[in-house]
Amino acid sequence: MPRPPLPPFSAETAAQKARMAEDAWNSRDPARVALAYTPDSQWRNRSTFLTGRAAIEAFLTEKWAREQDYRLIKEVWAFQGARIAVRFAYEWHDAQGQWFRSYGNENWQFDAEGLMAQRHASINDLAIAEADRKFLWPQGARPGDHPGLTALGL
Repeated sequence: MPRPPLPPFSAETAAQKARMAEDAWNSRDPARVALAYTPDSQWRNRSTFLTGRAAIEAFLTEKWAREQDYRLIKEVWAFQGARIAVRFAYEWHDAQGQWFRSYGNENWQFDAEGLMAQRHASINDLAIAEADRKFLWPQGARPGDHPGLTALGL
């Protein structure tokens, strides 16, 4: 089933696709997120390599059990044809209460139906004090009036 917007992407549709991905990831629902990928989607997330929706769903289930109170912002960096590059940051804390801001870049490639066939992510974690958090909205999708990465100076 198609998942608009479909490639080739414009600046508007690339931003729409990135915001849809951000909202889905902020739901922290692994089954919902996995449906945005092709059944045989290939991932590299840091040093982990995955193939397929089942592996993606299992990975995300473990991720969000570890990364508590997760909140994410994505921003389009570049796009062309069926590819979008985004930069992102997310905040979370571990089981001991240590907060982190994780920074990264993702390269996405979509099929003709608008499903992500490839995702390559590079991510670095920075420990932060709770007082230095910037992503303070209630759990779920980022409110429309909440600043993005550039406005936050990230």
